[in-house]
Amino acid sequence: MYIDTHAHLYHKQFDQDRKEMVRRAHDAGVHKLFLPNIDLTSVEALHLMCDEYPETCFPMMGLHPCSVGEDPSRDLAEVERLLATGRYWAVGEIGIDLYWDKTWIEQQKDAFRQQVRWAKELALPVVIHCRESFEEVMEIIEEEKDDDLTGIFHCFTGTEEDARRVIALGGFKLGIGGVITFPKGGLAETMSKVGAAHCVLETDAPYLAPVPFRGKRNESSYIPLIAEALAAAVQLPVDEIERITTANAEEIFQE
Repeated sequence: MYIDTHAHLYHKQFDQDRKEMVRRAHDAGVHKLFLPNIDLTSVEALHLMCDEYPETCFPMMGLHPCSVGEDPSRDLAEVERLLATGRYWAVGEIGIDLYWDKTWIEQQKDAFRQQVRWAKELALPVVIHCRESFEEVMEIIEEEKDDDLTGIFHCFTGTEEDARRVIALGGFKLGIGGVITFPKGGLAETMSKVGAAHCVLETDAPYLAPVPFRGKRNESSYIPLIAEALAAAVQLPVDEIERITTANAEEIFQE
Protein backbone atom coordinates (compact mmCIF):
# COMPACT_ATOMS: atom_id res chain seq x y z
CA MET A 1 0.00 0.00 0.00
CA TYR A 2 1.18 3.49 -0.87
CA ILE A 3 0.26 6.72 0.92
CA ASP A 4 0.10 10.13 -0.77
CA THR A 5 1.08 12.42 2.08
CA HIS A 6 0.26 15.69 0.29
CA ALA A 7 -2.41 16.25 -2.37
CA HIS A 8 -4.86 19.10 -2.99
CA LEU A 9 -7.51 16.78 -4.39
CA TYR A 10 -10.36 19.13 -3.48
CA HIS A 11 -8.98 21.58 -6.09
CA LYS A 12 -11.39 22.67 -8.82
CA GLN A 13 -9.18 20.95 -11.41
CA PHE A 14 -10.72 17.66 -10.18
CA ASP A 15 -14.33 18.79 -10.21
CA GLN A 16 -15.16 16.90 -13.41
CA ASP A 17 -13.62 13.53 -12.52
CA ARG A 18 -12.92 13.41 -8.78
CA LYS A 19 -14.60 10.03 -8.24
CA GLU A 20 -12.69 8.49 -11.13
CA MET A 21 -9.45 10.05 -9.91
CA VAL A 22 -9.86 8.48 -6.46
CA ARG A 23 -10.61 5.12 -8.11
CA ARG A 24 -7.45 5.40 -10.20
CA ALA A 25 -5.45 6.03 -7.04
CA HIS A 26 -6.92 2.92 -5.41
CA ASP A 27 -6.21 0.87 -8.54
CA ALA A 28 -2.58 2.06 -8.39
CA GLY A 29 -2.28 0.88 -4.77
CA VAL A 30 -2.52 4.36 -3.25
CA HIS A 31 -5.14 3.88 -0.55
CA LYS A 32 -4.60 6.83 1.81
CA LEU A 33 -4.56 10.46 0.71
CA PHE A 34 -3.65 13.30 3.09
CA LEU A 35 -5.09 16.67 2.11
CA PRO A 36 -3.50 19.95 3.26
CA ASN A 37 -5.52 23.13 3.63
CA ILE A 38 -4.55 26.43 1.98
CA ASP A 39 -6.69 29.19 3.50
CA LEU A 40 -10.24 29.88 4.64
CA THR A 41 -11.60 29.64 1.09
CA SER A 42 -10.44 26.02 0.74
CA VAL A 43 -11.87 24.68 4.02
CA GLU A 44 -15.34 23.83 2.72
CA ALA A 45 -14.07 21.88 -0.30
CA LEU A 46 -11.51 20.11 1.89
CA HIS A 47 -14.19 19.04 4.36
CA LEU A 48 -16.59 17.93 1.64
CA MET A 49 -14.05 15.62 0.06
CA CYS A 50 -12.94 14.10 3.35
CA ASP A 51 -16.57 13.56 4.34
CA GLU A 52 -17.26 11.84 1.01
CA TYR A 53 -14.21 9.55 1.27
CA PRO A 54 -13.69 9.10 5.04
CA GLU A 55 -11.69 5.87 4.64
CA THR A 56 -9.38 7.37 2.01
CA CYS A 57 -9.01 11.14 2.51
CA PHE A 58 -7.64 12.68 5.69
CA PRO A 59 -7.64 16.45 6.31
CA MET A 60 -4.98 18.81 7.61
CA MET A 61 -5.58 22.38 8.75
CA GLY A 62 -3.31 25.38 8.41
CA LEU A 63 -2.76 28.73 6.71
CA HIS A 64 -0.46 28.52 3.69
CA PRO A 65 2.35 31.12 3.72
CA CYS A 66 1.23 32.54 0.36
CA SER A 67 -2.09 33.36 2.03
CA VAL A 68 -0.45 35.36 4.82
CA GLY A 69 -0.83 39.09 4.25
CA GLU A 70 -0.38 42.26 6.28
CA ASP A 71 -2.69 41.11 9.08
CA PRO A 72 -3.47 37.36 9.13
CA SER A 73 -4.93 37.45 12.65
CA ARG A 74 -8.54 36.75 11.61
CA ASP A 75 -7.55 33.80 9.43
CA LEU A 76 -5.27 32.41 12.12
CA ALA A 77 -8.02 32.67 14.72
CA GLU A 78 -10.27 30.55 12.51
CA VAL A 79 -7.49 28.02 11.91
CA GLU A 80 -7.02 27.77 15.67
CA ARG A 81 -10.77 27.26 16.18
CA LEU A 82 -10.89 24.54 13.54
CA LEU A 83 -7.84 22.74 14.90
CA ALA A 84 -9.52 22.60 18.30
CA THR A 85 -12.32 20.45 16.82
CA GLY A 86 -9.89 17.51 16.70
CA ARG A 87 -10.73 16.30 13.21
CA TYR A 88 -7.34 16.98 11.61
CA TRP A 89 -4.29 14.78 11.15
CA ALA A 90 -1.69 17.54 10.88
CA VAL A 91 -1.15 21.29 10.94
CA GLY A 92 -0.53 22.15 7.33
CA GLU A 93 0.26 23.38 4.88
CA ILE A 94 2.28 25.97 6.78
CA GLY A 95 5.70 27.58 6.41
CA ILE A 96 7.46 30.41 4.61
CA ASP A 97 7.50 31.20 0.88
CA LEU A 98 9.98 33.77 -0.41
CA TYR A 99 9.67 32.80 -4.07
CA TRP A 100 6.62 34.84 -4.99
CA ASP A 101 6.75 37.79 -2.60
CA LYS A 102 8.91 38.88 0.33
CA THR A 103 6.61 41.75 1.38
CA TRP A 104 5.10 39.99 4.39
CA ILE A 105 8.10 37.93 5.48
CA GLU A 106 7.80 38.91 9.15
CA GLN A 107 4.09 38.10 9.15
CA GLN A 108 4.88 34.75 7.49
CA LYS A 109 7.45 33.96 10.18
CA ASP A 110 5.06 34.88 12.99
CA ALA A 111 2.18 32.88 11.47
CA PHE A 112 4.44 29.88 10.97
CA ARG A 113 5.76 29.97 14.52
CA GLN A 114 2.25 30.31 15.96
CA GLN A 115 0.97 27.33 13.98
CA VAL A 116 4.00 25.25 14.99
CA ARG A 117 3.17 26.00 18.61
CA TRP A 118 -0.44 24.92 18.12
CA ALA A 119 0.84 21.68 16.61
CA LYS A 120 2.92 21.03 19.71
CA GLU A 121 -0.01 21.77 22.00
CA LEU A 122 -2.24 19.38 20.05
CA ALA A 123 0.45 16.71 19.50
CA LEU A 124 0.00 16.99 15.73
CA PRO A 125 2.71 16.87 13.05
CA VAL A 126 3.44 19.91 10.89
CA VAL A 127 3.57 19.83 7.10
CA ILE A 128 6.02 22.49 6.00
CA HIS A 129 6.17 24.57 2.82
CA CYS A 130 9.63 26.14 2.50
CA ARG A 131 10.10 27.53 -1.00
CA GLU A 132 13.35 29.51 -1.14
CA SER A 133 13.16 29.83 2.64
CA PHE A 134 14.97 26.78 4.04
CA GLU A 135 17.18 28.78 6.41
CA GLU A 136 14.28 30.87 7.70
CA VAL A 137 12.15 27.76 8.27
CA MET A 138 14.95 25.82 9.95
CA GLU A 139 15.71 28.68 12.31
CA ILE A 140 12.16 28.57 13.64
CA ILE A 141 11.94 24.76 13.71
CA GLU A 142 15.25 24.43 15.53
CA GLU A 143 14.12 27.02 18.09
CA GLU A 144 10.73 25.37 18.62
CA LYS A 145 11.85 21.74 18.44
CA ASP A 146 10.96 19.50 21.33
CA ASP A 147 9.89 15.89 21.74
CA ASP A 148 6.35 16.74 20.64
CA LEU A 149 7.28 18.33 17.32
CA THR A 150 7.34 16.11 14.23
CA GLY A 151 6.47 16.60 10.62
CA ILE A 152 7.25 16.58 6.92
CA PHE A 153 9.32 18.95 4.83
CA HIS A 154 6.89 19.01 1.91
CA CYS A 155 8.29 19.06 -1.64
CA PHE A 156 11.87 18.63 -0.48
CA THR A 157 14.28 19.76 -3.19
CA GLY A 158 17.27 20.81 -1.09
CA THR A 159 20.89 19.74 -0.97
CA GLU A 160 22.42 16.75 0.77
CA GLU A 161 23.41 19.09 3.61
CA ASP A 162 19.81 20.34 3.88
CA ALA A 163 18.50 16.79 4.00
CA ARG A 164 20.90 15.75 6.73
CA ARG A 165 19.99 18.83 8.74
CA VAL A 166 16.30 17.86 8.58
CA ILE A 167 17.06 14.26 9.52
CA ALA A 168 19.19 15.43 12.46
CA LEU A 169 16.11 17.10 13.96
CA GLY A 170 14.62 13.70 14.69
CA GLY A 171 10.95 13.07 13.97
CA PHE A 172 10.95 14.80 10.58
CA LYS A 173 10.64 13.26 7.12
CA LEU A 174 11.50 14.42 3.61
CA GLY A 175 8.49 14.70 1.29
CA ILE A 176 9.58 13.34 -2.09
CA GLY A 177 7.43 14.21 -5.09
CA GLY A 178 7.51 14.47 -8.86
CA VAL A 179 10.69 16.58 -8.93
CA ILE A 180 12.71 13.40 -8.38
CA THR A 181 11.70 12.31 -11.90
CA PHE A 182 12.93 15.54 -13.54
CA PRO A 183 16.20 14.85 -15.41
CA LYS A 184 17.74 18.18 -14.43
CA GLY A 185 16.04 18.55 -11.04
CA GLY A 186 19.05 17.33 -9.05
CA LEU A 187 16.90 15.60 -6.44
CA ALA A 188 17.68 12.05 -7.59
CA GLU A 189 21.39 12.73 -7.18
CA THR A 190 20.83 14.20 -3.72
CA MET A 191 18.74 11.23 -2.61
CA SER A 192 21.34 8.79 -3.93
CA LYS A 193 23.63 10.18 -1.22
CA VAL A 194 21.01 10.56 1.53
CA GLY A 195 19.03 7.34 1.07
CA ALA A 196 15.31 6.67 1.54
CA ALA A 197 15.14 5.84 5.25
CA HIS A 198 13.57 9.19 6.18
CA CYS A 199 11.34 9.73 3.13
CA VAL A 200 7.62 9.84 2.49
CA LEU A 201 5.94 10.07 -0.91
CA GLU A 202 3.67 12.88 -2.10
CA THR A 203 2.23 14.29 -5.31
CA ASP A 204 1.23 17.89 -4.44
CA ALA A 205 -1.57 17.24 -6.94
CA PRO A 206 -2.66 18.94 -9.12
CA TYR A 207 0.85 20.43 -9.30
CA LEU A 208 4.32 19.02 -10.11
CA ALA A 209 3.31 15.92 -12.05
CA PRO A 210 6.12 13.40 -12.52
CA VAL A 211 7.61 12.40 -15.87
CA PRO A 212 6.02 11.34 -18.24
CA PHE A 213 3.11 13.59 -17.20
CA ARG A 214 5.21 16.65 -16.44
CA GLY A 215 3.35 19.85 -17.27
CA LYS A 216 -0.05 18.15 -16.99
CA ARG A 217 -2.40 17.78 -14.06
CA ASN A 218 -0.95 15.66 -11.30
CA GLU A 219 -2.95 13.07 -9.34
CA SER A 220 -2.41 10.50 -6.60
CA SER A 221 -2.32 7.52 -8.97
CA TYR A 222 1.13 8.72 -10.05
CA ILE A 223 2.70 7.93 -6.66
CA PRO A 224 4.19 4.64 -8.00
CA LEU A 225 6.12 6.63 -10.62
CA ILE A 226 7.69 8.69 -7.83
CA ALA A 227 8.43 5.51 -5.88
CA GLU A 228 10.16 4.00 -8.91
CA ALA A 229 12.34 7.09 -9.35
CA LEU A 230 13.30 7.10 -5.67
CA ALA A 231 14.04 3.36 -5.84
CA ALA A 232 16.34 3.92 -8.81
CA ALA A 233 18.11 6.80 -7.07
CA VAL A 234 18.85 4.86 -3.88
CA GLN A 235 19.28 1.48 -5.58
CA LEU A 236 16.57 -0.37 -3.67
CA PRO A 237 13.67 -2.51 -4.94
CA VAL A 238 10.51 -0.50 -5.41
CA ASP A 239 8.61 -2.71 -2.96
CA GLU A 240 11.14 -1.73 -0.30
CA ILE A 241 10.47 1.95 -1.06
CA GLU A 242 6.77 1.21 -0.69
CA ARG A 243 7.38 -0.41 2.70
CA ILE A 244 9.71 2.34 4.01
CA THR A 245 7.63 5.31 2.91
CA THR A 246 4.34 3.84 4.07
CA ALA A 247 5.79 3.07 7.51
CA ASN A 248 7.23 6.58 7.72
CA ALA A 249 3.89 8.16 6.78
CA GLU A 250 2.07 6.06 9.36
CA GLU A 251 4.63 7.11 11.96
CA ILE A 252 4.16 10.81 11.20
CA PHE A 253 0.38 10.67 11.09
CA GLN A 254 0.26 8.31 14.12
CA GLU A 255 -1.91 5.70 12.48
